[in-house]
Amino acid sequence: MSASQVNDRPAARVICVDGAGRVLLMHWRDTLSGQTLWEPPGGGIDPGETPFEAARRELTEETGLPGDAVLNLWVPVRRDFRWLGVHYAKTERFYLARFESTPEVDPKAFTSEEETTYLGFEWFTPEEMAEFPDILQPSDLLEVVSRITQLAP
Repeated sequence: MSASQVNDRPAARVICVDGAGRVLLMHWRDTLSGQTLWEPPGGGIDPGETPFEAARRELTEETGLPGDAVLNLWVPVRRDFRWLGVHYAKTERFYLARFESTPEVDPKAFTSEEETTYLGFEWFTPEEMAEFPDILQPSDLLEVVSRITQLAP
């Protein structure tokens, strides 16, 4: 893929909300640009897999949380970003997973790329996210959280 081409590989993400209303974000570092960012867990949709199945699989792989916690409720989110030298421009489905308490996060199956770019995770309140000094991806993540959490009580 040349530098002028755009990658539109389908992907799905999960907004995880704990009992205190905090959102789980994964912290990553682009090893080419040195840029760090925080985003909800998720990733590419494999051939033959639905977006919902991918969201459930990715949640378990990246966090160790149960995939069946992901509800079949989603909002479309337009994303345009660079990662590891590749320009991505696409619309992803962001699903919702709610937890009564704060579950333990324990990544289970990172890819080799994820092993070298993963910096950790943290649960953040919307208020903390509004004042966030680091890059949130997507940049309108607070709006996305508001939209998806309004779909389910």
